[in-house]
Amino acid sequence: MKRITVKMEVNGKEVEREIDPRMLLATFVRDELKLTGTHIGCDTTNCGACTLLLDGKAVKSCTVLAASASGKKVITIEGISKNGTMHPIQKAFVEKHGLQCGFCTPGMIMTSYWLLGKGKKLSREEIRKYLSGNLCRCTGYQGIVDSVEYAAELMESEKAKEKARNR
Repeated sequence: MKRITVKMEVNGKEVEREIDPRMLLATFVRDELKLTGTHIGCDTTNCGACTLLLDGKAVKSCTVLAASASGKKVITIEGISKNGTMHPIQKAFVEKHGLQCGFCTPGMIMTSYWLLGKGKKLSREEIRKYLSGNLCRCTGYQGIVDSVEYAAELMESEKAKEKARNR
């Protein structure tokens, strides 16, 4: 089969690879770029473990062709921390026990990252609704919802501190 060239920005870095045109985006980030935080659980978009951001939108990368991401921006779980410091959402998942086995965690965090990036205050019901496309077989979701709520508080606090520094 003829290979194709894909170019995209992944976690702020330009990447270019020759790939099989049938390669999925999840496989591309894991196998080609060695970013193994994106998990593959079901290959059918049911579990959400493979969620990452594609041009700012949360997508389940197990059914997205890598070729369709060419020319776009991709953010994986590895791309949200800065200089070795966890993102507030990652901190919140640790502090509020939003994870157990950890398999669903990258997808949950990336969906939460997209959701909280919208900047609106969310109820617990809204958080549950938005996370309904991500499955967790361990936690019962209570700790995950607590984590997302707490992450929103942490992010708001960081914004306030940044605003005060810039005065």
